[in-house]
Amino acid sequence: MQIICISRGTFTGGKNLAENLAKELGYECLSREDLTESATRAGIPVGKLEMAVMRHRPLNERLAIEKERYKAFVTATLCEKALEGGLVYHGRTGHLVLPGVSHVFRIRAIMDPEQRVASVMERLNLKREKAREYIEHVDDDRRRWIRNVYNVDWEDPALYDIVVSLSHMRAENAAISLVATAQLPEFQVTPATRKALENLLLAARCRLAIGADQRTRDMSVQVKAERGTVSVTYLPRQYEQADLIPKVLGGISEVKEVICTMASTNILWLQEKFDPNSPQLDQLLEIAAKWNAAIEMVALPEETETPDESVNEIQPDNAAGNKAIVENGGILDDKSDPYDFLQLDEGFQKTRSRLITAGRAGGCRIVHGGMEKIIETMDRAINYDLVVVGNVYLKKEPAVRKRLTAELVSSMYDTLRSPVLNADDLKAHYLFGPRQWFKFLSFGVLAIVLFLLVLKHQSEVLSFLTDGDSTHMVLSTAVLVAFVPLFAFGYGNFTEYLLRLFKFE
Repeated sequence: MQIICISRGTFTGGKNLAENLAKELGYECLSREDLTESATRAGIPVGKLEMAVMRHRPLNERLAIEKERYKAFVTATLCEKALEGGLVYHGRTGHLVLPGVSHVFRIRAIMDPEQRVASVMERLNLKREKAREYIEHVDDDRRRWIRNVYNVDWEDPALYDIVVSLSHMRAENAAISLVATAQLPEFQVTPATRKALENLLLAARCRLAIGADQRTRDMSVQVKAERGTVSVTYLPRQYEQADLIPKVLGGISEVKEVICTMASTNILWLQEKFDPNSPQLDQLLEIAAKWNAAIEMVALPEETETPDESVNEIQPDNAAGNKAIVENGGILDDKSDPYDFLQLDEGFQKTRSRLITAGRAGGCRIVHGGMEKIIETMDRAINYDLVVVGNVYLKKEPAVRKRLTAELVSSMYDTLRSPVLNADDLKAHYLFGPRQWFKFLSFGVLAIVLFLLVLKHQSEVLSFLTDGDSTHMVLSTAVLVAFVPLFAFGYGNFTEYLLRLFKFE
């Protein structure tokens, strides 16, 4: 069940590379064109979506829902194919629909622009300038599509494990060289990555089921799944249809529990240890209630590496002369499933129960590994109004823990472009406690005193500013330069806390 995703532009040789690599490995080869055709037959208007994006038209609500259905269709198809056996997919950025599946081998295929132009001239019978314009137009369309659907830059090299130039290397030879790379331990299935695939597949199937049912097809929902527990977040205006969701998903055998949450936005919360009685949880619940937000929990176990994830054995395939991957289960029979953390951690379970009771549960998942793994599992297409980093790196020294936490906060912001805060700063930024009341009143008194002083002594102030010699003018200018920022500081901060008091964050 190895997955290899090849991102290709037009006339870069990516299709040929994918077909040769699939042949070398004995895997199925699937193209974006195949997926688009299947999605269209399933009733998803992919053509309309692409035309709207490429013509710079904002997606209306109907098309935005269809876009999510299309992403779910792609995710479900890739997960199903991967769970059946090895898969080589070539298209734009297929790996982006598989967040959290760390063993995906991500390849970017490129070619010299002049060679691409020559290929277009030969195959489409176009003149050089027209061929160049054609390539630029198609690349712009693909770049715009990926930005709109996945919120990333298609050409960002950080999205790929390897970039292959086919300018001076035949696709057949490039495929042979990639076979050895594909067999590295980093790209082999483990229990955690298999579970991540299964969770993505279940969430995608549930999203497709909601979109296929006439009663719920117009609902704009976010669906997450974890070991049979499906969390569905829907908009407030759709509350009348919410009761239908469990009925629609009841026909999916893998679904054990359905949790429906009404929310207008999302909050992401990352921690190693969850305490249902912690002040951070109370503060998050208060903020979520003010914003009508769902809180997604991300558990970060203390291990720096995924526990008990032995890599698949790689044994020679005498018939093919190459190496084939043989899955050994990745874990010994007497070892516990790494995902048992979600069931065995009492603090996690009680915290999750509090969120469900409060109607703020936005799903939960577990991420093993360091900062890179955390960033890698983030779905950049989801808009989070707030990301909260709680107690992490608990085994580190205080100074190291503080530094690593700050680095994680910075990396999360760079990835998601959403407000990211340490849990200790929640109250100061978004809530109103005794400290905020003191600052609110202090700034208010400062602003009012300065205002009244000027109001009651207008004649004296005008006389001071306008009368006198040049030396006096310098003095009055200096006083004015000092007064204006002081009043702006007091009034500005007073207004900020006043708006926060009335929940205008």
